[in-house]
Amino acid sequence: MSNEASPILSVCVYCGSQPGRDPAHIQAGRILGKSIAEHGLQLVYGGGTRGIMGAVASGVLSAGGHVTGIIPEFLMDKEATRHSLGQLSELIVTADMHERKHKMFERADAFVALPGGIGTLEEIVEIMTWAQLGRHRKPMVFGNVNGFWDPMLELIQHMRDQGFVHTAHLVQPLVIDRAEDIVPGILTSAAAMGRDGETEIISRL
Repeated sequence: MSNEASPILSVCVYCGSQPGRDPAHIQAGRILGKSIAEHGLQLVYGGGTRGIMGAVASGVLSAGGHVTGIIPEFLMDKEATRHSLGQLSELIVTADMHERKHKMFERADAFVALPGGIGTLEEIVEIMTWAQLGRHRKPMVFGNVNGFWDPMLELIQHMRDQGFVHTAHLVQPLVIDRAEDIVPGILTSAAAMGRDGETEIISRL
């Protein structure tokens, strides 16, 4: 399925390098990956080839899509194998986590958080922080598989209610329960969003 008219060309997915205990999480990764490819989009992700990260990447590749993995050198043997990294369409090895996050932001037109751990949480929260500061308007999604992100969403609402989420209109992530609905949700959301000033934004991060 072609998507030439859309401002969304690539989707960054944050998720666990472990499979987790709920099989639905791995399945959601595969479904999302396949959906990204079938919509003619590219995947940008952290380069891991295990756990949910591996499921997303394999889902894209199995459907003939393009996968860009961005991974710091020190994680190459922890979250992947060098042989499996060679199966990716493109591999970018960074010096550190800061460079990795900068490149992921630069390469992506939307961001999705599937289930994961502290690293996944930190990445999507940073993207939300940049949105709150007015530094981007790219769609952000919580892939709320089996209610995984419910406690986080409750915390965000609590912070709003207590007056700590200023410019809250800039922090409105989509909450989508089913993996197959994530890409259509992003494309619908993107129609109402502008992409002005991206070059300047990237240079300030």
